[in-house]
Amino acid sequence: MQQWTRIALALCVFSTVFENTAEAVENNWPQFRGADARGVSNNKGLPVNWSATKNVAWKTDLPGRGWSSPIVWGDRVFVTSVVNTGTSEEPKKGLYFGGDRPELPDSVHHWIVFCLNLKSGEILWQKQVHEGRPQTAIHLKGSYASETPITDGERIYAYFGNVGVFCLDFKGELLWEKRLEPHMTRNGWGTASSPVLHEDHLYLVNDNDEDSFLLALDSKTGDEVWRIPRDEKSNWATPFIWKNAHRVEIVTPGTGQVRSYSLSGDLLWHFKGMSSITIAMPFEHNGLLYVSSGYVGDRKSRPIYAIKPSAEGDISLADDETSNDSIAWCQKMAGPYNPSTLIYEDRLYVLYDFGFIACFNPTDGASVFEKQRIPQGRAFTTSPWAYDGKIFCLNEDGVTYVMKSGDELEILHKNTLAEDDMAMATPAIVGDRLLIRSSARIYCIQDGAGASEVSE
Repeated sequence: MQQWTRIALALCVFSTVFENTAEAVENNWPQFRGADARGVSNNKGLPVNWSATKNVAWKTDLPGRGWSSPIVWGDRVFVTSVVNTGTSEEPKKGLYFGGDRPELPDSVHHWIVFCLNLKSGEILWQKQVHEGRPQTAIHLKGSYASETPITDGERIYAYFGNVGVFCLDFKGELLWEKRLEPHMTRNGWGTASSPVLHEDHLYLVNDNDEDSFLLALDSKTGDEVWRIPRDEKSNWATPFIWKNAHRVEIVTPGTGQVRSYSLSGDLLWHFKGMSSITIAMPFEHNGLLYVSSGYVGDRKSRPIYAIKPSAEGDISLADDETSNDSIAWCQKMAGPYNPSTLIYEDRLYVLYDFGFIACFNPTDGASVFEKQRIPQGRAFTTSPWAYDGKIFCLNEDGVTYVMKSGDELEILHKNTLAEDDMAMATPAIVGDRLLIRSSARIYCIQDGAGASEVSE
């Protein structure tokens, strides 16, 4: 009898933990692409139709420029921006080539973390964490606030690549800061890799053209735990904490090599074969790790890889291979450039920058449907997301194409924001709300909502 009582108690505890975990996932969006870095939500009642006024619960103008995604915990939305006291050249939608701006601005900039109320859009507080003239350049379409912050529910960690990391509490008080030396990036394009958290450590990758490294910080104090030099030049990919059946790993995509490290910084496995620019974030699905790299200018290598757990050492494919003991499959010319790939309802969707989409089987890499053009789609930088049996692709013009999840491309409709809404930040999904950040503002989209506006 006592044994059954203990079993029942254990089941009750497990059920409570499961329910709490499920509730936390549903009501929070703590990092880039969500808690599992996949950009997928199972929440009910999320919006599928909207415009600049339709189904808008609120929209709040934000000063400055930032392409970081909003994150959410409870009823708080956190986002970063950098305000130029001088004049900033306006970014051009669709342009990448010709966007190099190597000269440093000579005006003072303000690096700011904002906190908004999820229900109303009111700016509850804003905290300036740095002021000065930028020490490095950015691409015309870039920003000095391109890294998405992350939260553990108690603290917000805002990482500005060439300035440092700033830890704030939910009231906006600075708890600690870790300043970092600025480094030159490829063609002066700036930084973008966001931090990740595991237990009491914050991990960040800074791949640049001078001194690349993977850094582990104590999340409570900001103290440096360890720093690993990386034989890499500039990359922009966010690392991924891969919790598989064998261990917990820190996966870091790179142009030179994809590398996985232990939590103590030891190299576990690595492989070559990426494209010459690496941006997309890895993620896990059904036990496999998905890594992609697809610079549009490369003619021989734009791959997607599916990696098996428990790999060791060099797992690189030979030139004539598409799989080996550690790599389940590879599509060598299927990878996207800026967007990360998306797996939803057992299909892997690939959104390409210049307005194409393709679909593959995530188990073996077989084609489900070939690359097809999205009508009038053009320039896509944000990563796609999915819910309610639909795929959502937001382009730089602020137009979201809503597609039916399936074995054929079927575009259901498109949702258009205002003309001044350039969109390069990946949205956040929480509860029954979708948060879209544009160059001008943040929209909170909610079915049945009336439009209200909070402007600063």
